[in-house]
Amino acid sequence: MAGGHLSNEEFFTQLKNTDQYTLTQKRLTYDTTSALSTPTKSPDDPLWDLHPSNPLPILIRATDGKSKDKKKEKAKLSTVVQPDELEGFYTRYAECCRAGMQALKKRDRSKRKKVKKEKRKAGGVDGERKA
Repeated sequence: MAGGHLSNEEFFTQLKNTDQYTLTQKRLTYDTTSALSTPTKSPDDPLWDLHPSNPLPILIRATDGKSKDKKKEKAKLSTVVQPDELEGFYTRYAECCRAGMQALKKRDRSKRKKVKKEKRKAGGVDGERKA
């Protein structure tokens, strides 16, 4: 994104307009807006970068996948979530997921039940076991 990251509110507003998307997240280790102190490298600890002195923000990205139309670019959204705002962000994201599931239809399982009953009456499954 050339213009930078969206605010959390703008991110959710644009995310609601997208039908299908992929969400990825990662720890934001390089941030030009704040001076985070990097942990010192220790010869005893091979995973020294997993123990930062301050909690790091999270970079959240959403894309609508590969565009089927060659002329249309894929939509890319990103936002930075600070550690103290993380719980509220995920609560709001869960609300967006639930809202998207409201339009889903329940599966019709009546055909499946009818087929099983017909097999039992014809002696298909149970009849083979007796023989």
